Amino acid sequence: MATQRSVFTRDEVLQLFQFHTLQSLIGFINDIHLFFPRCKYTNHSGICLTLHPKSYKNNKNMITYHRVQVEDCKVFYREAGNPEKPAILLLHGFPSSSHMFRELMPELADEYHLIAPDFPSFGQTESPSREEFEYSFDHLANVVDKFTEAVGLTKFAMYVFDYGAPIGYRLAMWHPERITAIVSQNGNMYEEGLGKKWEARKAYWKNPTPELRQQFSSAYALETIIGQYTFGTPEGSVGPDGYSLDFYYVNLPGRAEMQNDLILDYRSNVALYPEFQKYLRNNQPPLLAVWGENDPSFIPAGANAFKRDLPNAEIHFVPSGHFALESHHTEIAQLMKDFLHRVIK
Repeated sequence: MATQRSVFTRDEVLQLFQFHTLQSLIGFINDIHLFFPRCKYTNHSGICLTLHPKSYKNNKNMITYHRVQVEDCKVFYREAGNPEKPAILLLHGFPSSSHMFRELMPELADEYHLIAPDFPSFGQTESPSREEFEYSFDHLANVVDKFTEAVGLTKFAMYVFDYGAPIGYRLAMWHPERITAIVSQNGNMYEEGLGKKWEARKAYWKNPTPELRQQFSSAYALETIIGQYTFGTPEGSVGPDGYSLDFYYVNLPGRAEMQNDLILDYRSNVALYPEFQKYLRNNQPPLLAVWGENDPSFIPAGANAFKRDLPNAEIHFVPSGHFALESHHTEIAQLMKDFLHRVIK
């Protein structure tokens, strides 16, 4: 197994992240993205052929970008596919956003209606102050629940990853009749799926001192985020776009403390593991676990454990790490299609 280097020189970091420039450009880039989608058609010389606005409007496979008011914040989301097709709700992880689904959505959009929101304090969704908004997983799940109602999702499959998993599993417990299938990509609900890194967090949860809280701010450091993306992945398979954008978003003013609240509250997810498992046993939803087998956070034992409560669960491993979509989105898309064709009627 080859791993990418995670140590960068100061000059390389400065070259990648000129934040004074990035902060001024990021809004402009996002606005431009709304009007100039990824070029899908090129001539023999590789030159982009501009789509007529009518063609853009009628191309259901193209990702579009929206915002909707939920509680006290505007939730940003990506959408692709025909709303008349079966729906899939895609729930991102930490420290990412719906940007992590940028490659997966076009691969599924011909057959499914895909919606991927950013959670509050992530990505492009607004981040109300901690005095106005409780940054807990229960509250994030409530926001996502209301979001699904706001965008008209009544029945849907879920793709859950990392932080998105306990949020999605709450939705499934609250509304089992709405869930048509679950795709769990390193989305854990078993104690045996927690890697060694969680021992330090469990100690913090038992004794949440201000000093320990501050130590976990290292999760927002550039090298830490790069490591999350690249550890256990094939050499050269992960580009810098994802972790560069995550580093920008998580270091926006005020967001570190919001994320610190969520690191502490993650203990509420572990406490709910028995309830999540009970949901599986009682409802037997179709479930596909696709796991980056080299993920140090959520290890393969967490994927295999699904069989205990769901004998018909389908378990697949890909030779990647935590952010398996970065290197294996095509393989994961094909596994999803094979699975969903059989379980969604």
